[in-house]
Amino acid sequence: MNSKFSIHALLKCATICLTTVLISTSCSKQPTTLKDAFQNYYLFGTAINVRHIRGKLPEDMAIVMREFNTITPENMLKWEKVHPEPDRFNFGPVDSMMAFAEKNGLHVIGHTLIWHSQTPGWVFKYDDGEPATREFLLQRMKHHIETVVDRYKGRILGWDVVNEAIDDNGELRNSKWREIIGDDYIQKAFEYARAADPDAQLYYNDYDMWKPVKRNAVVKLVSELQAQGVKVDGIGLQGHWGMDYPIISLGDSAIAAYAALGVNVLITELDISPLPNPWAFTGADISKRFQLTDETNPWPNGLPDSMQTALADRYAELFELFNKYDKNISRVTFWGVSDGMSWLNNYPIRGRTNYPLLFDRNHQPKRAYYAVLNTVLNK
Repeated sequence: MNSKFSIHALLKCATICLTTVLISTSCSKQPTTLKDAFQNYYLFGTAINVRHIRGKLPEDMAIVMREFNTITPENMLKWEKVHPEPDRFNFGPVDSMMAFAEKNGLHVIGHTLIWHSQTPGWVFKYDDGEPATREFLLQRMKHHIETVVDRYKGRILGWDVVNEAIDDNGELRNSKWREIIGDDYIQKAFEYARAADPDAQLYYNDYDMWKPVKRNAVVKLVSELQAQGVKVDGIGLQGHWGMDYPIISLGDSAIAAYAALGVNVLITELDISPLPNPWAFTGADISKRFQLTDETNPWPNGLPDSMQTALADRYAELFELFNKYDKNISRVTFWGVSDGMSWLNNYPIRGRTNYPLLFDRNHQPKRAYYAVLNTVLNK
């Protein structure tokens, strides 16, 4: 081999190494995927929607098959979509999703059985429009859970049985479910789901669960359910977070508190918004809305280089925390595949351009992607 060729080869190798430096420290080490890198830590998931299932987003689906081992339907299993009328269920999109998942060896998470939002108004009324009684609504809840869960019995890994039942003040949310049935509607939902599929994992899922008020309320809720003989398999912390919240110490104490209950901890709906948050709003209540301004939509044409780095650093510190609790955390699920399809482009402000995920609008991995991989590949 002549010196000219050797230098050329070395330069080429160095270039390849430089572009993958956050994944690999040598040319001989091949880039990996999220699901492979974290296979000894926890499952790695993402959310998909009906457009994915209908073949409208093939680039996203290629990422799903390459990088993830669990999927969660963003809306397909919410009551308004899967059970839009009293005597009609719409299982077509979910059936297609299940076929895709099983063909590609993906676990499926059922989201969600009971929620105060995206539940049609007729659910809480008799056919004549009169308000439902406790007994009637319990029977309707039971029928819905039995029908949906039984259809996918043995095929769905776990269910978000109850979603967002605790308000921001730490009290039980005064939803229609609670107003009509009473506080034990949560217990009943878990019991119905357990009877419908005894082998499925059953979860409680909520946002802002790193805040001490809500953390303590969730611990109390799950402890009371356990005392009543209700088995809760996991607690899902919705990760709709920002660049400065939650602070790591509060995230740490929350994960430790939930793990102490003897349940799996799940990081669900993860996305980190790098955009300004001038309202100190940290929740995920979909009824909250704010106005679009230049201040709240500062980068409509692309995230600046400095913010790409800051976002990568933020993801890295969060995953260092998750990895610390890898014996307690069983799954981390992102709320979306690539930036262009993130719900945060329209929430809590419609029309913003957000950049919260690991893959950009061209379906390319961002610095944040490599930063996440680096938390395990550098160990």
